[in-house]
Amino acid sequence: MTLRIRIVWPAGHTTATLEETPTSTALAGALPISSTARTWGEEVYFDTPVSTAVEDGARQVVDPGTVAFWTEGDALALPYGPTPISRGEECRLASPCNVLGALDGDPRVLATVRDGDPIRVELVSG
Repeated sequence: MTLRIRIVWPAGHTTATLEETPTSTALAGALPISSTARTWGEEVYFDTPVSTAVEDGARQVVDPGTVAFWTEGDALALPYGPTPISRGEECRLASPCNVLGALDGDPRVLATVRDGDPIRVELVSG
């Protein structure tokens, strides 16, 4: 079973499809959530009320548009391009993160998120 979420901020929104993992199940149970967006290079991340362990298959280098969970910060991490520690054009997260799924559209829409923006995540029904 896959889950779909909607991520909304003042300048835009996107949706994502998540695989069924222990982390995505915990996240779904906490939705809807409102948080404050932070940016780190071409990555948006924000705090969640979810706390979980690193899963098998956690990765530090991911594709643009990956929906990742940063266990050290209890945060969702949404990279769309290089971060300050990337080598070249890769999306390198701060540390290995649980991979939950991927954004449904062009991940560069996240470039419109500003540090400090209110951000909301909710389940998409249906």
